Amino acid sequence: MKKVVIMGCGRTGSWLANLLDAAGHNVTVMDVETYSFRRLSPGFKGKAIVGNGIEQEALKKAGIEEAEVFIATTQGDNRNIMAAQMAKHIFNVPRVICRIYDPLRQEIYQTLGLETISPTTIFAEMLKKWVEG
Repeated sequence: MKKVVIMGCGRTGSWLANLLDAAGHNVTVMDVETYSFRRLSPGFKGKAIVGNGIEQEALKKAGIEEAEVFIATTQGDNRNIMAAQMAKHIFNVPRVICRIYDPLRQEIYQTLGLETISPTTIFAEMLKKWVEG
C-alpha cells in the first residue's frame, strides 16, 4: 500500500483516485474546485482536499511530506510541471509523475528528469497502429 497524492480531480484524476483507492492505496486527491470531487465513487475511502497544488501549504495539507507517489493530472501543463517540480525537488517525493499534453514539452521535461506522460502522444501512436492495421 502506497501513500499517493493526486493533483486534479477531473476525469483522469478521479478515475485514477478511484482505481488506486479500490486497490487499497492511501489516496489523497486535491483540486481547486469542490465540485470536482463529485466524480469520486461513493465508496471512496481516501481524502479530498480543496487546494492549489502549486502552493506549498496546500501540498502539505494534502500530505505531500509523507507521500511516496505524486501525480499531477490537471488540464494545465504549466501547473502540472510546476507542482511536479515542487514535489520532486522541495518535498523529495520518491516517484513523481506529470501529465503533459504538449509532446514537445514532454520531451524537454523528461530529459530534465521528470517522469512525464503525454496522452496526446499515446493516442496518436494508437491511431497510427490502427491505420497501419
